[in-house]
Amino acid sequence: AGQPQSGTACGMGQGKFSYSMRGSPQVEPLPVFERIAYALGMPAPARIALGLAPGEPPPQSAPAQPIPSADTLPALQAAGVSGLLDLNQEDRQEVHDPVRRRTFVGLAGASLFSAMLAGTSRGPVIDAEPLAPVLAGHPADTLPGPLDVAPDIAALTAAVNRTRSQYQACHYTELLQHLPSLLARLHEACQVLDGQDRLRAYTLSADAHHVAAGLLLKLDDQGLAYLAADRSMRAAQASEDPITVGASARIITHTLMNGRHLAAAITTAATHAARLDREVPGHTPESLSVYGSLLLRGAIAAAQHGNRDTAHELLTEAEHAGRRLGVDGNLRWTAFGPTNATLHRVNIAVTLGDAGTAVEVARRIDLATVTVPERKASLLIDTARAFLQWGKPDKAYIALRAAEETAHEEVAGRPSVHRLVRQLVTTAPPTLRRDAEQFATHIGVAR
Repeated sequence: AGQPQSGTACGMGQGKFSYSMRGSPQVEPLPVFERIAYALGMPAPARIALGLAPGEPPPQSAPAQPIPSADTLPALQAAGVSGLLDLNQEDRQEVHDPVRRRTFVGLAGASLFSAMLAGTSRGPVIDAEPLAPVLAGHPADTLPGPLDVAPDIAALTAAVNRTRSQYQACHYTELLQHLPSLLARLHEACQVLDGQDRLRAYTLSADAHHVAAGLLLKLDDQGLAYLAADRSMRAAQASEDPITVGASARIITHTLMNGRHLAAAITTAATHAARLDREVPGHTPESLSVYGSLLLRGAIAAAQHGNRDTAHELLTEAEHAGRRLGVDGNLRWTAFGPTNATLHRVNIAVTLGDAGTAVEVARRIDLATVTVPERKASLLIDTARAFLQWGKPDKAYIALRAAEETAHEEVAGRPSVHRLVRQLVTTAPPTLRRDAEQFATHIGVAR
């Protein structure tokens, strides 16, 4: 066999195989000699002369498989982040191969990635304009027809739950197909219902506007996001439910953060968390989930403000709430629990410039416990940010690929992630730049 075929059988590139056959390396691990002996078909006596056992062929890694399209991506199969972000082994290997295209969280071999994506672009176009009329106070323009029957609270509840699920699954294009009309229906329900049904309609309206604001923030549509967040809080206050008010305070805090009103964001989160703690002294799992997630949002605002002490104080209190809750749940669609608090510790560390701490914390997270795709993708994006901050663009690239496979629209549809990918392309070494550029094209990043 020629050197390319022999190198493939040995599990190494042709260049390194040729280098080994010339006798240049002074020290090689025994498994390398095992693979070379097997690839050359050495008989048992020759193997024994080299100090190798005359046994069966050495175990080989599973061959890389082509990466499927976004529509047919398999679920990620990974026990946890620790193995994915283990720097020790890979850093030793970087001496010989600066860009080791290694398998990451069940992804196919990255060496096939360039060929698979050459000339393709599938970044989604997510148009938030259909939300503008209903948020601007013209809900009738969004309704498909007149409201002939009284609103069905059960049906509206199911519809709002569906929007929450679509948001957490990062199915943003699908979400936008029916969210505007749902907001209009909820507006009508709040006007025509009375009693407990009306209060419930206000709660649902607060939740649905929360979803709208969250999506608009991801799309960098600050103006409409402010309107949606305001509608969420107004509906929450009309619901007379302190837990709903606390939940809407999260999106108010988030919107203030995105507008760089960080001091106001910290105050909003801390004040509403204290109010919820006071108004619901005997916390239920739902109230504890909202309380803890509100503290986490305030902690991120404090980190963005450069207030390290406040960030860690709010984070510590949120972690205490997570331990009190005792499980990683998704009550009131918060995804709150001990693991979610740890995810926020990663975000806060990288926001404060502690890249090494961010990666170290991420390595301890079991990805199998992160069941919400939006949260899992956010962790991988934060990890990519940390690696770029740390000067490890090859690992940032792999983390971004894993995030895209986890939740395509969370990566391809968000301007903030596009900016991160452009930063990767700019800082990538020559050995990585082509792959990074093709990934940027793949998710629709504008040049």
